[in-house]
Amino acid sequence: QVQFVESGGGSVQPGGSLRLACTASGFTLDHWAIGWIRQAPGKEREGLGCISGVDDSTYYADSVKGRFTISRDNAKNTLYLQMNSLKPEDTAVYYCAIPRYCSTYGILEEYDAWGQGTQVTVSS
Repeated sequence: QVQFVESGGGSVQPGGSLRLACTASGFTLDHWAIGWIRQAPGKEREGLGCISGVDDSTYYADSVKGRFTISRDNAKNTLYLQMNSLKPEDTAVYYCAIPRYCSTYGILEEYDAWGQGTQVTVSS
């Protein structure tokens, strides 16, 4: 059974950094497109970006471009989301999941195998 477990969330001050991890079980993720999604309190889920399963190219939403970086460690079967220059508006539950296509990471209805999420809180 394909399953993701997200970890690494926590509380951080504005301007700080966190690195989230998404560990896969039941399959090897090295040739799969994997996306990150978040849901802020009272808001719709938002696709943040994706890493391609073909060539590890990445896609990012404008809201996180230049601050967040997606990478993978195939040996650990784990995907990462490095988050820098965090803002209070980044407060959300963060999920990883499998999109239908990496280039359409923003179409949330096409995601499969959602993890349980990890909470990130950015506050002074």
